[in-house]
Amino acid sequence: MPRVLSFPNAPALARAAAKDWLELLARNSGPHLTAVSGGRIAKDFFQAAVDLAGTTYPSLRNVHFFWADERCVPPTDSDSNFLLAEVNLLKPLGIAADRIHRLQGELPPAQALAEAEADLRAIAPIGPGAMPRLDLVFLGMGEDGHIASLMPHAPLAVEQCREPYVHVPNSPKPPAHRLSLTYPMLAAAREVWVLVSGQGKEEALRESLRAGGTTPLARVLREREQTRIYSDLN
Repeated sequence: MPRVLSFPNAPALARAAAKDWLELLARNSGPHLTAVSGGRIAKDFFQAAVDLAGTTYPSLRNVHFFWADERCVPPTDSDSNFLLAEVNLLKPLGIAADRIHRLQGELPPAQALAEAEADLRAIAPIGPGAMPRLDLVFLGMGEDGHIASLMPHAPLAVEQCREPYVHVPNSPKPPAHRLSLTYPMLAAAREVWVLVSGQGKEEALRESLRAGGTTPLARVLREREQTRIYSDLN
């Protein structure tokens, strides 16, 4: 079962997750592979992490940043998850370029996936299911229970993909084309923390936590021994 932590509002949720992340990093002296996501709560989380860490937090120098998903747009596009992190987290913390491993959404999807996988495998150890193992993946959750860009009723090529990343060609929210971590990658990660915030998500969270739930988040919870959920849904 997941561990569900409840908070009164989004700022409190974001600050608690940021504090827990920085404390986790402080306990680890070696490289730490973290994948971040986009969304409204991600911006709050990034800003809280910067506020708590300042620009000299030593453990952040060991973090390699990856992305849970990305829209197939240039890195300067307002829809880019990379841009959100760059403006609100990476630049304020002075993260070195060789620690940033973005998904190149401006490339043809097949090329972007191949380059992302090569970049990941060059750094990550092999974990369960022979997948590269990330230390921590931050996810949000949509009103339909989707996580990263893994949507309900996705094509079988997405649902059954055994590679680290997959091209999602039909996202119901524009832009339609996206790149995403796969279910096996999320199952293999050491830690997955899901930040669930915002009106209209209550039913999706209940369904995700229900035994036999049918949302993408429910599948992730079933395929992992433990997942942490930060929620401001009351």
